[in-house]
Formats: sequence, C-alpha cells, structure tokens
Amino acid sequence: MIEKSLEELFGMVKDAAARMQGVANLTPVMTSRTLNECLGAEVLLKCENFQRIGAFKFRGAYNSMSRLSDDERRRGVITFSSGNHAQAVALVGKLLGIETAVVMPQDAPVIKREATEAYGAAVILYDPQERSREAIAKELQQQHGYTMIPPFDHLDVLTGQGTSALELGEQANGLDLLLAPCGGGGLLSGCAIAAKGLNPECRVVGVEPETADDATRSYYSGALQTVKNPPTIADGTRTPSLGKLTFPLVRKYVDAMATVSEDAIMEAVRVLFFRMKLVVEPSGALGLAALLSGKVQAKGRVGVILSGGNIDGPTMQHILAG
Repeated sequence: MIEKSLEELFGMVKDAAARMQGVANLTPVMTSRTLNECLGAEVLLKCENFQRIGAFKFRGAYNSMSRLSDDERRRGVITFSSGNHAQAVALVGKLLGIETAVVMPQDAPVIKREATEAYGAAVILYDPQERSREAIAKELQQQHGYTMIPPFDHLDVLTGQGTSALELGEQANGLDLLLAPCGGGGLLSGCAIAAKGLNPECRVVGVEPETADDATRSYYSGALQTVKNPPTIADGTRTPSLGKLTFPLVRKYVDAMATVSEDAIMEAVRVLFFRMKLVVEPSGALGLAALLSGKVQAKGRVGVILSGGNIDGPTMQHILAG
C-alpha cells in the first residue's frame, strides 16, 4: 500500500520532469479537425511515438536509472519486457554507462528485439508458454547482483511515465478528459497522478483490449485479476496483471476503465496512419480506439496518450490491408 498523498506523488512527477529536462523529447501534441468533427470534441493526441526509442517507456527508465547509486550502477541493471521498456532500459544504460540485461519473450516483435540489442543490452529470450519472465529475471538478479528496474511496478518508473500527461496538460492548457492505454498500469497510474495533480476535476479513463481485460476486471471487482498471454495484437498490454503498486493507484486515481475489440484497435491504427500520417503501434492506439468505437464519449478537451510507434512491417501491413 502506498502511503504517499496525491500532492507527494504529483511532486515526484514534477521532479521527474525536471530530471529529464533536455534528455527526454518534449513530444508534440497533434490535432485533426476531421477527428474533432467526428467525435464532437477537441481531441489532443500526445505523440509519444516521437519519444526517444519511439515510446513513453524512455521516461520511466531514465527517471529510475538516473537515480541509482554508484554501487547499483556498477552492478548493472536487469529488466523484463516485451519490447519498449527493454529498448528504454538499454538506451538509458548506454547514456549513463550502465550494463543492462533484458529478459524478453521469443515472440516479441523483431524490431523491438533488434533495437534493444543495438543499444547494447544482453537479451535473454524465453518461451512465455513455459516460464515466467519475472522468475527468470529474479534468478539472474540473484546470480549476478543486478539492480532490477521493472517495467511498471516501481514508483520512480511510473512517476517518470506520468511526465507525458504532465506535459500534455501544460501544452493543452487544461483537459476535461484523459485516456491512456493500460498494460501493467505504470503509464495509466502515472498519468492519472499527473492529470489529477494539475486538475482534480479531469476525468481519467484507462483502456485495454477486450482479450486482455485483467485491469478492467480488477478495477471493478476490487480484487487483482490476471490474464496469461492474452491473444491481442496490442503486444504492449500482454502483462498478466496490474502490479502491487499500480493496482491501488489505478483504483484510487482513475475514474473508469474501458475495453476495445481487436477490430477497433486496428481501425484506430489505420485512422492515425491514413488521416494524420502517424505511425502508432496497436497498444498506443487504444485510447483513440475507445473514442472511435464509442466505448468512451468524448466531451470538452480530450487528451489521448499515443504511447508508442514501434510496430514491425508485417504487422502494419496486415493492419493497413484492412
């Protein structure tokens, strides 16, 4: 259970923003008159596909790893990730001179694995049908003395992720509604903290695929639910459950959860590509999918976190073919 108040957590988000000033990209906010007319609201898209490594994950990785002690840096860092967090940890390790190792599923998108290796990380592949990535990472941590930087269930990581919503709120000069994708809940909880810190009246909605609805069921039941290896094209949301930190934070600061179909996710990717010339991965398009499919009603000034753009060619080709 987190004892910190909203004021304290929001302070951590603002500290993270100051820490990554000049290191993380100030990503653009894009709008579309066609989209606004279609939805009957002012929609502002926070384009984290233009963040370093092509996704919001750079924010949490840099915020957490830049705060490590000299001893922790010397011992190196290990994490587990399907791709974007892996790339982020690898790049931050390169920037800060920290050795990194990443446990990654063997079916992770090739573009994400190759980028992680290119940044200098040691990639350990595993079969998600046979073993837990967390268990493998913990074994390696004990063997080598690594410092663990998890993808979402860490205060420095999630408050770092929340800087995306902090920036959006400031760039948009206020929001009435914010939608963010949800996998393990790091981005969603961090963004909810930032949104509520800026404006307690801002409504925050988390969005996940229908086939990976563990967070939605957890949110409404009050008990942590899991979905193992859900069959969704949104690979960034295949985490089995919310974390020990993110679960209570999502329950406390998020106003609602929504789920969207695979068809709705792919349609949102197509709209972003053809209408706005934006390359966004399926996980990153969840918020817009919820608006376009009517699962969430757009009202007032609506912020949407487009969490990343790391999609491989065959997947994009499949989606664009309709």
